[in-house]
Amino acid sequence: MRFLYSLGLALYALLLRLVAPFNPKAAAWVAGRQGLLPRIAQALAAETAPRLWVHCASLGEFEQGRPLIEGLRRQYPGHKIVLTFFSPSGYEVRKNWAGADYVFYLPLDTADHARAFVRAVQPKLAIFVKYEFWYYYLRELREQGIPAVVVAAIFRPNQVFFKPWGGFFRKILSQLQHIFTQNEASAELLRGIGLTHVRVAGDTRFDTVAATALAPPRALPLVEAFVADGAPVLVAGSTWPEDLPALAPLLRKHARAMR
Repeated sequence: MRFLYSLGLALYALLLRLVAPFNPKAAAWVAGRQGLLPRIAQALAAETAPRLWVHCASLGEFEQGRPLIEGLRRQYPGHKIVLTFFSPSGYEVRKNWAGADYVFYLPLDTADHARAFVRAVQPKLAIFVKYEFWYYYLRELREQGIPAVVVAAIFRPNQVFFKPWGGFFRKILSQLQHIFTQNEASAELLRGIGLTHVRVAGDTRFDTVAATALAPPRALPLVEAFVADGAPVLVAGSTWPEDLPALAPLLRKHARAMR
């Protein structure tokens, strides 16, 4: 199974290279990984402070992990935060984020890449947000005696971890020192496959919402100008195509009355 895992990732990388001339996101993924490991090693070569590594798949996972990163910054001011992304949509938006000391793409999960990356970063702790369970990275961290945890994790019964043929992927989860889930259902699924290093910790996005609600209100001139006439305002955020049939009749019915 490990061979198939490695082959699948190699084919994925090859496919991205083939479509890169025609797809901007694929092009960014490929370009961002050219000479990546030497750049990481060079950036960290003179760094003497202890480091914490946080990995997010993309921008959504970053927002999920952001309150944790900010909490680590407050609690461990002497540590440097190394933030990595798999997707260009996360890296390109947050590559200059002041909350992290170093922001990189994550090299593709191979034994050589994982070894070189972990030795360059030398983290005291590795934190994976929600998912992205990379076999070689977790194996290397374990071999180096570096604890690794996942936060805000969520699992479903149809995932490969819970299938009869999912032994290899269950082994990946077993290499984590702790798994913090969003809900009890996810924790029960993990306990059902023999994992005991599990705790329900909730969804970290609620921490962000709570902090925003308690913070002093900020002036938003653009929004204030938009609602200045006092008309009712409908906000549809993070909508999916499936939501549109429900929204369209409402918009048609009240088009003149709302903004």
